[in-house]
Amino acid sequence: MSTPEQPDFQAYLALAHSLADRAGAVILPHFRTGCAVDHKGGDDFDPVTAADRGAEAAIREALAEAYPTHGILGEEFGASAGTSDYCWIIDPIDGTRAFIMGQPLWGTLIGLTAGGTPLLGVMDQPYTRERFWADANAAFFRRDGETCTMRVRPCASLAEAVLASTTPDMFIGSDGDGFGHVGSDDERFGRLSRAVRLRRFGGDCYNYCLLALGYVDLVVEAGLKPFDILPLIPIIEKAGGIVTTWDGGDPRDGGHILAAGDARAHEAAVEILSG
Repeated sequence: MSTPEQPDFQAYLALAHSLADRAGAVILPHFRTGCAVDHKGGDDFDPVTAADRGAEAAIREALAEAYPTHGILGEEFGASAGTSDYCWIIDPIDGTRAFIMGQPLWGTLIGLTAGGTPLLGVMDQPYTRERFWADANAAFFRRDGETCTMRVRPCASLAEAVLASTTPDMFIGSDGDGFGHVGSDDERFGRLSRAVRLRRFGGDCYNYCLLALGYVDLVVEAGLKPFDILPLIPIIEKAGGIVTTWDGGDPRDGGHILAAGDARAHEAAVEILSG
């Protein structure tokens, strides 16, 4: 029997791949079809579609059959407590805004934690037929049946760095200040943006996987939930990267997230973002 100290990685990873396949089969018939979009509520538009809900429901059904004692934390249906140390983390469509716009910059996130520690993660993009994942030892990328090992690239300084983020909106007012005031999120992000070689917006979970693949050096975001980042942590770390909060702390609860491919770029970014 597996334990949190010696988990059965191969069985869990095989299930994670199967869950990604199942979710993709639910999601793809809705993509670029003009499917209905609901608003979850709140001041800011928070979209959800039948694809989001259907994919998570399909994943939960499979998990309940395979590992009924495991907990589940999902974006659409919340937390289901288990009786073991294991918890599956699900974001059926990370990047719903991109999804409803017809952009293929979204993905299904599936992760597994033991005692809160991330063990493995999968990011699947069924439309482009790309999958990124990590097991106990390495990170991998597969497209159309071709699989390769992923490694981050070196980046000695911020002046050489490519920085990615989903939207500048996440930095405005996220700390109760914003709009360029000294010490606010957008002011700190602005200073970092001016220090790098190139900055691009859009991408959601895709940016973190491109960092692991060696095309991006920094990903900086704010306001993330645990299910936005937990499945990506093993992918980044097993590719040789680093993921923390802006002040270099534990990223597992989400919030202000900084991912880097090189420790030197990470240290320089923390110095700016931590204020």
